[in-house]
Amino acid sequence: MTASRQSAPTPGGYREMARIAAPLILSMASYTIMQFCDRVFLSRFSSVAIQAALPAGILAHTFVCFFQALAGYAGTFTAHYHGAKDPAQCVRATAQGLWLALASWPLILLLIPLGQTVMRLSAHTPAVYEAERAYFLILMAGGVAVPVNAAVGGYFMGVGRTHVNLVANALGCSLNIALNYAMIFGRWGCPSLGIAGAAYATVISATVTGLIQLALFFRERPLRAAGWRAALRPDAALLGRIVRFGTPSGLQLLMDIGSFAVFIMLTGRLGGLALAASNIAFSINNLAFAPLLGFGMAASTVVGQHQGARHPDAALRAGYTGLKMGLLYMCAIGATFVLFPRGYFELFRPSDGAFTVEELLSLGRTMLLLMTVWGLLDTVSIILSGALKGAGDTRFVMIYMILGGWLALVPGSVLLLRLGYGIIGLWVWLAAYVCVLAVGFWWRWHKGAWRSIRLIEHREGLDYIPPVTDEIH
Repeated sequence: MTASRQSAPTPGGYREMARIAAPLILSMASYTIMQFCDRVFLSRFSSVAIQAALPAGILAHTFVCFFQALAGYAGTFTAHYHGAKDPAQCVRATAQGLWLALASWPLILLLIPLGQTVMRLSAHTPAVYEAERAYFLILMAGGVAVPVNAAVGGYFMGVGRTHVNLVANALGCSLNIALNYAMIFGRWGCPSLGIAGAAYATVISATVTGLIQLALFFRERPLRAAGWRAALRPDAALLGRIVRFGTPSGLQLLMDIGSFAVFIMLTGRLGGLALAASNIAFSINNLAFAPLLGFGMAASTVVGQHQGARHPDAALRAGYTGLKMGLLYMCAIGATFVLFPRGYFELFRPSDGAFTVEELLSLGRTMLLLMTVWGLLDTVSIILSGALKGAGDTRFVMIYMILGGWLALVPGSVLLLRLGYGIIGLWVWLAAYVCVLAVGFWWRWHKGAWRSIRLIEHREGLDYIPPVTDEIH
């Protein structure tokens, strides 16, 4: 056995996963720091701003996430084509994702009136509603940047060059932090815009991130070799296949985030303290959640590459490897939630003195304990659902998330609210819901029905292997 063979990483093992995952985790960590700073700045600006930011932000994300997932699913096709050693199709798949992203912009704008209706029905205080409305309108107006980033970022993830995602996102997030400080508080010659300034900063930084990745994508050798016109033109067959498999992925994300958005809106009916403490706790949770998304994206990418190369055993190993790595990370970050709750809540102390740290901690300590428990369970859901989507098992993920979110989480939350349970009761129910999701995704991955799914056809001359089926059993 040669030295090169001895040093080759195990397919789906820790070295391969770490190579793909590390830049994505750091990329999501930069996003986490950006969001964390955003929430800290808003909490220091006013208690109204921190109460409004999470509900309005999650609502805007709910309306955009379907298009984000649909356009971004082109990256899963890219991973499969990369595994099949077909770089020209990697570029064409990404081009279809970009066309889907651009087509989504007018639809995103048409959803604005619906969002305003949802915010009115939430029955938040007038001051919180006005802040939510300002934040929501700006995010929706610039919402096309989200699916564009998903499509072009999916290319670099799919081909395994995740350092590009890291650099682009780190630059965009650094810009966002600076703009947040300047535009929220009125520094460096900018007007003091409060929560609207945070929204403008988000849109500008997302646009810059997308432009960086697009500039690098247009320099790709397979794109230049095929010619821009040939590489970027719409391909009805490929576009239809991306829509076929990507639509369940988009609906899954929409239903998942939508049910969570309803949960967030419901907490606003329990009073200002409950809403502020819950929103701060969820903002702290982003420290754990966003990097876990990096593990999930890495699992999706590596699984997709091995499925494209027709190596399902390596794909199976990759899913479990990503899960073990994610659980180790969550144990470390969860320990800080348990040991240092006061330190976290001190960062979010409102400047207007609406709530003291002690008042926030009266609820926040229990929330952080619950968050640590469900964080471990959420790790299973995030990483294995990502692995399933990377394999093409999007239909199961969609159905399971819809059933869980809209037949369990939302009805249960409404019932608990009517029965007089407080914010902690709602959080306990959320932890139980996450537990059910984790068990289902683990079972589906372990059973292995995804092994027979075929997203792509191997082109002539590229080690063609006849597909078994592209249906989900």
